[in-house]
Formats: sequence, C-alpha cells, structure tokens
Amino acid sequence: MGTPGSGRKRTPVKDRFSAEDEALSNIAREAEARLAAKRAARAEARDIRMRELERQQKELEEKSEKTHLEIYSRPSSRNSISATPLSGNSSRRGSGDTSSLVDPDASLSELRDIYDLKDQIHDVEGRYMQGLKELKDSIAEVEEKYKKAMVSNAQLDNEKNNLVYQVDILKDVIEEKEEQIAEFYRENEEKSKELERQKHTCSVLQHKLDELKEGLRQRDELIEKHGLVIIPDGTPNGDVNHESVVGAITVVSQEAAQVLESAGEGPLDVRLRKLAGEKEELLSQVRKLKMQLEEERQKYSKSDGTNPDITGLENGSDLQLFEMQRDANRQISEYKFKLSKAEQDITTLEQNVSICFFRFICIIANDTCFAEFYKTFLNKYMKTYFII
Repeated sequence: MGTPGSGRKRTPVKDRFSAEDEALSNIAREAEARLAAKRAARAEARDIRMRELERQQKELEEKSEKTHLEIYSRPSSRNSISATPLSGNSSRRGSGDTSSLVDPDASLSELRDIYDLKDQIHDVEGRYMQGLKELKDSIAEVEEKYKKAMVSNAQLDNEKNNLVYQVDILKDVIEEKEEQIAEFYRENEEKSKELERQKHTCSVLQHKLDELKEGLRQRDELIEKHGLVIIPDGTPNGDVNHESVVGAITVVSQEAAQVLESAGEGPLDVRLRKLAGEKEELLSQVRKLKMQLEEERQKYSKSDGTNPDITGLENGSDLQLFEMQRDANRQISEYKFKLSKAEQDITTLEQNVSICFFRFICIIANDTCFAEFYKTFLNKYMKTYFII
C-alpha cells in the first residue's frame, strides 16, 4: 500500500472520468485486436492441421491398399505355380501316357496347403481390416478431441483476455484506493494536529475561565463587603438595534442606585443624560429663585428707605414675605443638596464607566499583567471612593 506522502495530485472528476473511459476503450480495442489475431492464427493452424491429417490419412489408405494388393497378389502366383504341375500332369494324362500315374497323397497335401494359405490370407485380411477400422475410429476420436480442445482453448483464451482486462481494471481501482487512503492519511494527520491545537486552546481558555471566575468571586465579595449595587449598562448610546455587551456592568453605591432608579429604565448613558438634564433644570430653577430673592430684597430695601410710616401697616405682608423667603431658602438648600448629590453621582457614574471600559479592554487583551493591574486598581478605587 502507498504511504501518506506517495499519493498523486487529484485530478478533476470530469477529466478523470473521460481519461478513464478513453483508456478503457483503448484497452478494449487492443484486447479485441489481440483476440482477432489469435483467432486468425488458430484458424490458420487448424486448417494446416486438418490438411496434414488428411494427407496422413491418404497415405495410410494408400499403404493399406498396397498391402492388400500385395497380399492378394501372392496367393494368385502360388496358385499359378501349383496349377502348372497339375496342368502338366493332366496334359500328360490327356496325351495318353499311361505309363506314369499322379500320386494322390501329394496332390492332397498341396490342396491342403493351398486352403491353409487361403485361411491365413483371410485371417490377415480380417485383422488388417479390423486394425484399419480401429485406426479410423481412433483418428475420428482424436479429431473430435482435437476440435473440442481447440474450442476449449478458444474459450480459455477468451476467459484469459477477460481476466486480463478485469485485472487491469482492478489495478486501476487499487491505485485509486491507494490514492484515497493516502489522502485519508493526510487528512487524519491534519485533523490530529488541529485536535491538538484545539485541546491546547481549550486548556488555555479553561485556565482563563478559572481566573475570570476567581475575579468575579472577588468582585462579588468586594461589592457585598462595601454594600454596593451592580447595575447593567444596557444598550450603549441609546441604540436599540445594537447588541448589548455581555458582562458590561457598573458598580455604584446604594444612594446612586436609587438615584438611577428614579431616573427610569434604559441604558446607563441615557439615564446619565436624563440626570444631567434634571441638574440643568434644577440649576435654572435655583438661578430663577435667586433672581426672585434678589428682586424681593431690592423691593424691601427700597420700601424700607422710602416709606418708614407704613412699616407697621405692612406687618402682615412682612410675615408673608418672611415665610416665602424661608420657603425659598429651604427649597434652595434642598435644590443645592440635590444638585451636589447629583453632581457626585454623575462623577461616580462617569468614573465607573471609565473603569468598566478599562476592564473590558483588559479582558480583550487577554493579558495577565493587565488583569492583575485592573484588580489592584479596582480594589484601590473602591477603598477610596466607595467606603460607606
């Protein structure tokens, strides 16, 4: 199998399929050409073998005929030879020579030899014909076996070509599978490296999370110790569509929290603007009251200098003026107290906003030294400004 680094570059699917189809068609054409050439060679060999067998069969038939003729020609010559003395004897007998007679035992032995020779000839001829028949049968059987062998050879050749074609296809499949396995090995190595990086990142984030949890616990302890209140910032800058910042909070005293609650619901900057507007209104009212008080004083000073006789007549109105002045002074003092308190709350809220912004920057920086500096600064700030 191939190693992870031995895989070839992957080609596009369409080009790869077209190249594979073209290669398969070329292989099929070459296989068909080889098969046709082999079939033609086999047909030519078959014709040559058949002609050779026919020639051998003709030679065997000619030899058998010659042998048969020779066998049949020999008894005829012996018969002619044996018939010659008989004819001579008969001619001698017919000539009237009665002096010499033919020996009957000799003629009988000759006839017996002739018949024995004929029987031998018939036996040889029968054995020859039987052998010739068996030879023809064996030749036919061999020819049939040869034809079957040629057919089976052609079938085996076809099967061989098909198997060779299938082997080529399987080689291509194996090569493709090796490339896929090499690609899988590379992907596995990349995924393993990515997993190790993710594990390291997860461990670092877990450590930071533990530190943040510890910081939150210390923050809650400090807030609870100093009796402070946590107020969420809400939507920044009054933008309703803006997503709220997670963890954006403000730590204020209880009095400041009550003042912010009196300012209504909404983001912290909106409530601060609302308190600033109320402060401006209170300042304008104080200025108006001061102006009215100054005008009343001027009136009273003028009335005291020009009409001393009517002082006793205006005792009732003086009492009313004193009451009004006292109420005005009381309202002025209340407004001054509220104004100073609102200024103090606004200053505190602005400082808290700056601290929250600094803490948010420290969290983004993900730096331990900034986080430690923020904790120290927050503790010092709380001890300085929020001790009740």
